[in-house]
Amino acid sequence: MAGLGGISARGIGLLVGAVVLLFVGFRYGYPDLALLGAVALVALVCGVGFALWRPRLGVERVADPDRVARGEPARMTLTVRNTSRVRAANLVATDRCGPATVPVPLLRLRPGHDTTVDYPVPTSRRGVVPIGPLKVTRGDPLGLITLARTYGGTASVWVHPRIHLLRAVPAGISRSLDGRIDKVPHGTITFDSLREYVVGDELRRVHWRSSAKVGELMVREQLDTSEPTIVVLLDDRAAAHPELRDGVADSFEAACEAAASIVAAAVREDLPVSLHLVTSTATGPFLDVLTEATLGEAELAATLRRLRAQRLGDTLVFLTGPGGRRDLGAVSGLRGPYPVVLAGLFGDRDAAPVSSGDGLIVIEAENGVEFAAAWDGVRGW
Repeated sequence: MAGLGGISARGIGLLVGAVVLLFVGFRYGYPDLALLGAVALVALVCGVGFALWRPRLGVERVADPDRVARGEPARMTLTVRNTSRVRAANLVATDRCGPATVPVPLLRLRPGHDTTVDYPVPTSRRGVVPIGPLKVTRGDPLGLITLARTYGGTASVWVHPRIHLLRAVPAGISRSLDGRIDKVPHGTITFDSLREYVVGDELRRVHWRSSAKVGELMVREQLDTSEPTIVVLLDDRAAAHPELRDGVADSFEAACEAAASIVAAAVREDLPVSLHLVTSTATGPFLDVLTEATLGEAELAATLRRLRAQRLGDTLVFLTGPGGRRDLGAVSGLRGPYPVVLAGLFGDRDAAPVSSGDGLIVIEAENGVEFAAAWDGVRGW
């Protein structure tokens, strides 16, 4: 991919001078002036040809690591190899790294040789940092014309939200046949369903009576009814996080850190967990989803209706900002299908405390650290 960088001021002056000299020389019979104009025009044409020559460069990128928590170090190693047969002189190269550019030394890069540049990737903000492509600018020796081309592909470094250690996890919910719901310790194993026997199943799990009726071996499927299923709902509505600073809503960043911490704690304890956004459906690895999450527009009521109908778990965690305070009542209405409902309210500490009515557990915090400390102190698990 190439783009003309433009004719320099020197090149424009030479072009104008060449036209004037040629006109005056031929119009008024001054062969010396015409010769000078012709020489200037030839120099300009040679400059264009020199700048148009495309050096063959191989570009390789390695991110170490390509996924990192916000604030942790990450580096990009860029290797540029000259695969041309002639020397690629007078090259100026820059690599794009997020919003900034990084100079890459390519002067006098001999054929078959390479140069390596190692530079840090900014990780102060959550998000996907685009890297590349390499932009190489080639100019003629007289500095008349420059031509810019791009080499190699692009790479991305994923800056995940910070993860804070959560020691507490929700207790399991035991559902008996008569409809009662009780909190119980882990380890409540109960019958779930029957399925056909497959090689490797333990014979002690064979249900002989059903096997005799069906005519083939049937085994019991069992599950741990005390194992909690955590549903995290991240409020990514722009209305829920109205306060922006340098284009970033601190309350939303804190909510993303809380969501990442809950997901990490669930994975550590080998508990099922699902992540949902108000404005879109979360697809892909949860930490990558949280990295790409941005504020948008949507109706919370529609999302709450979907969660009520699907009944995705027994513990619902709603993470929102100052603008979501007025929606806590609607969220508490999910206490029917979700026995435990917790709300994390970020960035609204100056307002009146939220009452934990209707069984809704509310954690008010300014950042992810405060949320983690309050989470471990919750007595409703």
